[in-house]
Amino acid sequence: MIQFLVHEKADSVGVATVDIKAGETPKGLYMDTQEPVEVAALDDIPLGHKIAMVDHPVDGSVIKYGADIGRVVADIKKGAHVHTHNLKTRRW
Repeated sequence: MIQFLVHEKADSVGVATVDIKAGETPKGLYMDTQEPVEVAALDDIPLGHKIAMVDHPVDGSVIKYGADIGRVVADIKKGAHVHTHNLKTRRW
C-alpha cells in the first residue's frame, strides 16, 4: 500500500496519503517516474501533510511540485513532519 506520494523525483518532500505514525517506514511513490521510495518517519505525519525526503537546514528551501514552496525556519531532518512549525512562506 502506498502511504505517501512525491510529485517529482527532485522534490524534497512527499505528501501522506494516510496517517503515518512515528517509527514506521512508509512506502511511497515518485509520481513522475513511478519508482518506489521509503523513508523512516521521525514524527507522526497526518494525512495530507508533508514528510521530508531529505534534511533541510534553516533558511533552506522546500521543493514540492518542482517549485520552492517556502523557507525552512527550524532544521528539518529526513523523515520529519514538514508543516507551519518549521516552514514559512517566503512572502512574509
